[in-house]
Amino acid sequence: MSLVSFVIPAWNEEPLIGRTLDVLFASAQQMGCPFEVVVADDASTDGTAGIARAKGARVVSLNRRQIAAARNAGAKAAHGGLLIFVDADTRVTPDVLRATLQAVRGGAVGGGCAVRFEGRVPRYARLLLPIFIWFYRVVGLAAGCFLFCTREAFDAAGGFDEGLYASEECALSWALKRQGRFVLLRESVLTSGRKLRTHSGWEILGVLLRLARRGRRAVRDRQDKEIWYATRRPDPEPD
Repeated sequence: MSLVSFVIPAWNEEPLIGRTLDVLFASAQQMGCPFEVVVADDASTDGTAGIARAKGARVVSLNRRQIAAARNAGAKAAHGGLLIFVDADTRVTPDVLRATLQAVRGGAVGGGCAVRFEGRVPRYARLLLPIFIWFYRVVGLAAGCFLFCTREAFDAAGGFDEGLYASEECALSWALKRQGRFVLLRESVLTSGRKLRTHSGWEILGVLLRLARRGRRAVRDRQDKEIWYATRRPDPEPD
């Protein structure tokens, strides 16, 4: 296996990025594969970059406040033949990494995995999340918190669409499918449930309805993206 590049987009992730990196380094070292970790620090005003460097990651900086641009900046700085995009609040276990490497060795050009949420989540979320996870699997889309692909397929697909402020992982999933076999692993990453705890069900429903009403235009501007781009609210029950 050639060099594996983990790319982590980050904006003000001081509370969680240290733990994410600790787990990631431990999992990668257990696999025994050559790897690097690139953190794309997008306009953070806290200690995100310093923590990332102290943990052994290479940090690239940008000032876009856009997740697609941050992921592309990290990928551009990475040197690996396999790119694994991981959110700064997501833990990657050895089992997930092992399955990822096996899939690529077996000919997959990209894919994602199952997702579990850490900590308490509201009742409505516990009821609806299985439906969303099932839908992503049936349609064949990777969740944004964990997506992998070969460098060759990533470049051929054009990377993440920087015209999008949401659903950029869905767009890349479709683009990667045109390059070859795209797989969804049964193994799960563990990602933070903080957005579900810090925004009410009505707020999230309102955002989804506005996105549905505006159609494609909705994901191409920052309007109605407060869940992703507004100042982050304090988590009442930190992971």
